[in-house]
Amino acid sequence: MEIRNRLNILMESRIHGDVYVRFGGEYLETYRPKGRQGAGCLACGGGKTLIMCVSSFEKKRLGLVNKPVITALKANVHEIAQTYCTAYPNAKILYPGKEDFTPAKRMRIFNEMKNNNWDAIILTHEQFGMIPQSPEIQQQILQAELDSVEENLEVLRAQGKEISRGMEKGLVKRQLNLTAKLENITYQIENRKDDTVDFRLMGIDHLYIDESHRFKNLTFTTRHDRVAGLGNADGSQRALNMLFALRTIQERTGKDLGATFLSGTTISNSLTELYLLFKYLRPNELERQGITTFDAWAAIFAKKTIDYEFSITNQVVQKERFRYFIKVPELAAFYAEITDYRSAEDIGIDRPAKNEILHNIPPTPDQQEFIQKLVHFAKTGDATVLGRPKLSDSEEKAKMLIATDYARKMSLDMRLINPAKYDDHVDNKASHVAKMVSDYYRKFNQHKATQFVFSDLGTYKPGEWNPCSEIKRKLVDDYGIPANEIRFIQEAKTDRARKAMIRDMNDGRIRVLFGSTEMLGTGVNAQKRCVAIHHLDAPWRPSDLEQRDGRGIRKGNEIAKLYADNKVDVIIYAVEKSLDAYKFGLLHNKQLFIRQLKNNSLGSRTIDEGSMDEKGGMNFSEYVAILSGNTELLEKARLEKKITSLESERQAFVRGKSSSRYKLENILADVNKNNAFIGRISKDIDAFNSRVQIAPDGTKLNPIELYDVKGSDPKFIGAKLNEIAEKAQTYGLYDKIGSLYGFNLLVKTENGNKEGFEIKQNRFFVKGEGEILYNYNHGVMATDPKTASLNLLNALETMPRLMERYQADNAKMEKDIPILKEVVESTWRKEPELKELKEELIKLDREIQLSLKPIEVTEGVAEPEPKQGVSSATVEPVTVSSISPQSGTVIQQDAPMPETLKEVKEIMGDRLIIAGVGSSNKVEKKEPAKGIKL
Repeated sequence: MEIRNRLNILMESRIHGDVYVRFGGEYLETYRPKGRQGAGCLACGGGKTLIMCVSSFEKKRLGLVNKPVITALKANVHEIAQTYCTAYPNAKILYPGKEDFTPAKRMRIFNEMKNNNWDAIILTHEQFGMIPQSPEIQQQILQAELDSVEENLEVLRAQGKEISRGMEKGLVKRQLNLTAKLENITYQIENRKDDTVDFRLMGIDHLYIDESHRFKNLTFTTRHDRVAGLGNADGSQRALNMLFALRTIQERTGKDLGATFLSGTTISNSLTELYLLFKYLRPNELERQGITTFDAWAAIFAKKTIDYEFSITNQVVQKERFRYFIKVPELAAFYAEITDYRSAEDIGIDRPAKNEILHNIPPTPDQQEFIQKLVHFAKTGDATVLGRPKLSDSEEKAKMLIATDYARKMSLDMRLINPAKYDDHVDNKASHVAKMVSDYYRKFNQHKATQFVFSDLGTYKPGEWNPCSEIKRKLVDDYGIPANEIRFIQEAKTDRARKAMIRDMNDGRIRVLFGSTEMLGTGVNAQKRCVAIHHLDAPWRPSDLEQRDGRGIRKGNEIAKLYADNKVDVIIYAVEKSLDAYKFGLLHNKQLFIRQLKNNSLGSRTIDEGSMDEKGGMNFSEYVAILSGNTELLEKARLEKKITSLESERQAFVRGKSSSRYKLENILADVNKNNAFIGRISKDIDAFNSRVQIAPDGTKLNPIELYDVKGSDPKFIGAKLNEIAEKAQTYGLYDKIGSLYGFNLLVKTENGNKEGFEIKQNRFFVKGEGEILYNYNHGVMATDPKTASLNLLNALETMPRLMERYQADNAKMEKDIPILKEVVESTWRKEPELKELKEELIKLDREIQLSLKPIEVTEGVAEPEPKQGVSSATVEPVTVSSISPQSGTVIQQDAPMPETLKEVKEIMGDRLIIAGVGSSNKVEKKEPAKGIKL
């Protein structure tokens, strides 16, 4: 995007005022109250850093802000400062170094911020956190938090609810902590010295917070006890300091202004994060709506769901979580009031498309046996079946988290559970990944194409066995790929080594790079030769998955553009009867919800965020159902996906119908209005034609009559018209100055401003019985007297052309009327299908709930020990053939395709291709390992 386009966007921003911005892995989002603030929305590569610098400088230049501060990660502030100085060499900026914030020099730098008129101050997050905050603001916010805690205690007791000892202890502890903080702040206020410099006194009135997700762990108070999915209510001091700073600015202006948030993960995992976003940026609007606490927000937009689990004594206990969100269109509309969203496609960023491939892997015999043990552990809590000691009381509370962790390790490699007990297998995930990586390596070898391999579990550790090192061993030993071309991002211990590794990836010296989401998923611009991205496991958050894929699917990928049909293959490895497919499906659904929320296109009123999270593991019933091969949940997900799609389609139909009705009404009104003009012009044309006088040479005579002018000599008439043009002053009214063929001649004085000077201009018109004003040359009088005398006659001769224009407009609009009427009168044909699907979903939900009844019936009864060995069902062998989107070659997969895989394929839709590169997923070994699948 050219700089002028950036500046045009920023021009809108500075005209309308303050702007909240956040930048993501693939897009830039901006927060602003509609009608009050402008916003610029750009995708990755659109110049985020320059926009931040230009925006802050232009706000300062136009007097919208006085002293802006840009705060960013330590690794990025140097680039920001360099960009700022390049864009504005004469700008006065403060960019303190690490040594300026030592305890001895800190007060000096704070006084520098306060006493100088800076165009911008650029700080790291850590440096910003060292700025003392106003004690009065701290007191105000902490007092509000304390009042909320005390109110929660009173409400619970007034409702007659039993307060658990743990809950009361937690609330009382929070109450004591807040009280102690308030006493300390009160002491600071009473003993404050005159030379104390804090944030309020520095005059800072706008904050640009880059990577603002670092501040999202904000404190909040809730009465909900033992509810999963809420995050840490205590929050962090870093986030609290940011809240103090924002409230200082907002209190000064009295508006929800003063911050520009830049982050790709403002909504990274759950819609509960929206509350904290609104708490930061929209405090006045929340208060206006009566939403002063998280509980008030959750009461409107969230709904708790209850799941049943077995306790350590084999009793059925319930566990709650915020899983469902209701009134979603209203929530999206509230979000859209302060957000403009533009994806990379919207602004035309040239980057490869994502081609997702679900690579199914049948479970090995060891995995099938261990799956049965996991189901038994989830039901009974008997940890000995997994080969570990009996669960402690604290571990029992996290039983499902432990079960989920074991399930993740099991699907990746059994040796993560017990390296001594389990061995390599020809059909495990490492073998499949090595085969796929090798196939891509050979296919694009002449172009030195590169690949990323992601895993957050079993990451590389030198000197220790891990799945990533095992895959490298297979690539080197079984496929002959040079070891120096396969690297791990964890090997780069310094920033210089990391940059060198990225450079080698772009140059093709490193062909395969392993890493975790945290280390490889962000800040790695090594996309130049990437053709494939491999996901060994699923990350917890949709934003992490997007960051992973963004390593190759970004601007500057030359090999994919030139030799891979401008696509990057994203291969998802899923072991059948594991949590892999479910977890990836859950991430895709969350990603879809978040994307629809951002562009305000949600069609459903309620959404389900799923039952799995990083801190609580997975919902018991769904965990058991998936591991045991129960297809009801997959069918439920398939139905919900279809219903969501149809509801979005219906909403689009309703919007289109409403838009068509509005357009039809406007067209009919315009046609009627044009017809009225045509009738009036026609009347004037007839009057003119009946009165016009023709000279012997065929020209029209000009018998113009002006007041105070005798005769019709063109020179006298023209001189008089020029005199009127120079001296007349009508003060915006139409003054009659004469007549021509029965038409009134009028003049009107118009005042304007040009280059700071007030100017006056007289314009001339002709008006007939149709009450329409006709003019020639925009009513401006010619200076030549003879030409000027013909000016008003020429105005009358414009009537036929004007009527033809209205008639042409009508003819063009009338073509659309039948089409628009058909749309307005049409009905949505898929309503019966949607109704049928909803009834089917209700029926299936009821069946799933009934299937959970035995849990309550068998309360207190221990589950029998699982039998050793695994019973195998007879499956007809099938061959799955698919065509690779890049090469067009037919791919064979000899393994049978179970029914559950077909269900997963149906859920994921056309976005997933069940296939692989090469003719087989199996790896030929000289000596087959035990349990080989034939």
